[in-house]
Amino acid sequence: MTRLGLLGGTFDPPHYGHLVLAEQARIQLGLDRVLFLPAAQPPHKPAAEVTPIAHRLNMLARAIAGNPFFEISRADIDRPGPHYTVDLLMVLREQHPEATFFFLMGADSLVDLPRWRDPHRLIRMTWLAVMPRPSYVVHMPLLEQALPGIGERIVWLDAPFLDIASHDLRRRVRSGGSIRYLVPPEVEAYIYAHGLYRDAGSPPS
Repeated sequence: MTRLGLLGGTFDPPHYGHLVLAEQARIQLGLDRVLFLPAAQPPHKPAAEVTPIAHRLNMLARAIAGNPFFEISRADIDRPGPHYTVDLLMVLREQHPEATFFFLMGADSLVDLPRWRDPHRLIRMTWLAVMPRPSYVVHMPLLEQALPGIGERIVWLDAPFLDIASHDLRRRVRSGGSIRYLVPPEVEAYIYAHGLYRDAGSPPS
């Protein structure tokens, strides 16, 4: 049976934190592939705040190039909204009926999971492969109270902690700061070549 890692996000931009999580999960869980699932339009973000999908796809393709176990899936992009994770999993189940899913996330997302759309159904459809984050304490009794049985669906990953956030990278570019060593060089070059995350008042790079 195929073991698939699922890593969703806006990837705006993709960074080394995403890649480390995906690679460590692949090794530790014996995954056949990791599917990167760029979000078409996250339901919690206004459209104006999200970079057009063509740019995000181009950056992501550059970020994962060279790793034969990484693949981009258009499953979320090509379906009508609203775009909730539980609905995306239903689409992926139709595409990969024999696969075992491992949904990759950070501890911050795990803490927020009870507020997601239909989380009870979500945890029945996939294992949760979670990367601890020092700044987020997961109080399992409270989580178990909100989502009974969730503890049996969690696999904790042992991965280097990289506290990189896409919103911080956008801020750095906007203010003329450096994102070198935070994103792959090909992604950095793409950002500057296309003038992403800058406005009229941004200092030159």
